Amino acid sequence: MKTIKNLLLGITAVALAASCSSPENHELQEGKWRGEFALETHRVPFNFVVEDDTAALVRVSLLNADEKASLDSVYYKGDSVVIPINVYDAVLIGKAKGDSLKGYLRKNQSAKQGVPFSAARNQTYRFSVGDSTSTHTVNGKWSVNLISERDGKPSTRYTVGLLEQKGNRVTGTILTTTGDYRYLEGVLDGTNLKLSAFSGSNPSLIEASLIDSVHLKGEFISPGGKVILEATKSDTAHLPDPYALTFLKPGFERLTFSFPNLKGEPVSLTDERYKGKVVVLNVSGSWCPNCVDEASFLSPWYNENKSKGVEVLTLSFERKDDFNFAKERIGTFKKRFGIEYEVLFAGIADKKIVAEKLPQLNTFLSFPTTIFIDKNGRVRKVHTGYSGPATGKYYQEFLKEFNDTVDGLLSEPIGKQNGI
Repeated sequence: MKTIKNLLLGITAVALAASCSSPENHELQEGKWRGEFALETHRVPFNFVVEDDTAALVRVSLLNADEKASLDSVYYKGDSVVIPINVYDAVLIGKAKGDSLKGYLRKNQSAKQGVPFSAARNQTYRFSVGDSTSTHTVNGKWSVNLISERDGKPSTRYTVGLLEQKGNRVTGTILTTTGDYRYLEGVLDGTNLKLSAFSGSNPSLIEASLIDSVHLKGEFISPGGKVILEATKSDTAHLPDPYALTFLKPGFERLTFSFPNLKGEPVSLTDERYKGKVVVLNVSGSWCPNCVDEASFLSPWYNENKSKGVEVLTLSFERKDDFNFAKERIGTFKKRFGIEYEVLFAGIADKKIVAEKLPQLNTFLSFPTTIFIDKNGRVRKVHTGYSGPATGKYYQEFLKEFNDTVDGLLSEPIGKQNGI
């Protein structure tokens, strides 16, 4: 009897030990990690850090160049690790085993499994470098052409590349008329340039080679496919004036619309809240990385300046033309950035739909677009796109122009119509 009792106690002890150690096997360990997304034959590296935020929470932050983007707290579902990316309605989900993690990136509104990835702890590099003594450089400004195929015909998008090189490490971004490609990070290995980015939306990769000291040729790869990249070094590379692309059609000086807020109440520019005030009208979407950058600026800016007689109003175009879906997404977006101004649901995220719903505009080219309205309700300026903090001096120039424009409008008495 004693032998059987001891045997049972032993079995119980082993079972308890197994049950206590089992969750440990599935927990995401603290430290720096390196991951790779699998996009067909390409591997897109990204870096992240896992930190113990409180006694009960573990937080993941994505690392891109000088940016550390904190995600929402990790949780566990069965034997899976779940890392929510709520701002993009996405999730990283996988299985952890010691110093490894394997899973996929999934957009929650998609029925597809997503982009597979694997990651390893205690790896801090992004790309390996074979030629550590390379004397080549890509430092500077580049005129970049992104060439894709539409309807069987080549289509070229003209952009500007900004690259900064220190040793083999390269950081930078690409400026376009609609925004920027945020923080790119990588290496120049001999004559081979490799850059990647992942801030929670879509992973992206640039692989290019220096043809000579002033020419690059390669590919830009993302879950949407590949496009050819051709670049020429140019100190004079520039984009069109963002204030000259979108404007009111002849015969119009105001925008008229009515869209619901998150309570379902109709809101328009003729409401009492906006009468006699300068209004910064923002056409945006919670799914849009450049819109995320703009919201992180606009929200604190509004809190600091609303007492001066200025209002911010956002028209949000979302992935689904469904109020309940939009309410949840916009609510998450507002909470994330502490937004106190009104955000209205304006419809599905389609540029043609925006143009239909704001027919006074000559065209609509970009999420986000920012419209400056004076105290009399007249549109005075329209800024297409957004140059975020990854663009350095271009971001600082935008902030100065933004504040100068608003200050100029605030200084005008009601009834004055002079241009700025």
